[in-house]
Amino acid sequence: MLFNNSSKILVCSFIFIISSCNYDGLDSNNKVKSDRLNPDLVKNNQSLIKENNEIGQAIIEVDNLEFDFGEITEGESASHNYKIKNVGSGDLIISSAKGSCGCTVPEWPKDPIKPGEEGNVRVTFNSKSKKGNQSKRVTLLTNTIPNVTILTIKGNVIIKN
Repeated sequence: MLFNNSSKILVCSFIFIISSCNYDGLDSNNKVKSDRLNPDLVKNNQSLIKENNEIGQAIIEVDNLEFDFGEITEGESASHNYKIKNVGSGDLIISSAKGSCGCTVPEWPKDPIKPGEEGNVRVTFNSKSKKGNQSKRVTLLTNTIPNVTILTIKGNVIIKN
């Protein structure tokens, strides 16, 4: 017998590894297979080709990423306007803003913020059924690099007498 069982398993494993390493995700027509992420879905402003080689990239600047509302009584709300500015050379787009829980609600500009312009992200924290020190986050998803900015609202909630 030329090969024993261990040798057969080893040879099959080797062939499998070699053949899987050459997989490029393309079908016979050099099209992306449907089980792969289409590269057209991934946009990176730094890799766009423009005639004059100028790339317009938005850059977000937040006046203060953290706001401390101090003390409030349970059931009250605390709000804060986070001042944001686009200090880049492309339009700033905030595609979403999500609070870390349902008690934290953000409102953000839906229209692009032009280079040099400012906008506000208003965050309201509702302290209903909360007590003690609280720290909640709002995650902004933008077209900047990196594309995530985190805002924090915190303070102390005292129980009603």
